[in-house]
Amino acid sequence: QVQLVESGGGLVQPGGSLRLSCAASASIFSHYAVGWYRQVPGKQREWVANIDIGGSTAYADSVKGRFSISRDNAKNTVYLQMNSLKPEDTAVYYCYTFVGGTDYWGQGTQVTVSS
Repeated sequence: QVQLVESGGGLVQPGGSLRLSCAASASIFSHYAVGWYRQVPGKQREWVANIDIGGSTAYADSVKGRFSISRDNAKNTVYLQMNSLKPEDTAVYYCYTFVGGTDYWGQGTQVTVSS
């Protein structure tokens, strides 16, 4: 059983920055890819970014150049650095991994970008 816990969300003004963290209950991040997703009420959850076991990263076009995903294996934590935030980035952000044939999601952390 893997538990993922996100933190770091909050209220920020447009143009501001936040860093989200996703902590795992086990040392899995060095062995499995991890992704960040986000969801707005009434809309489908959308993929934001991904980091694989080799450290390669990928981003949705909507966040490319503004968001950065990274991993600290010693701390069993994956980060999402979000810069130049826009109101349309407002959502609940979730981290995700797939281990042993099972999907694991965190509980989510709210990010609100508003003046």
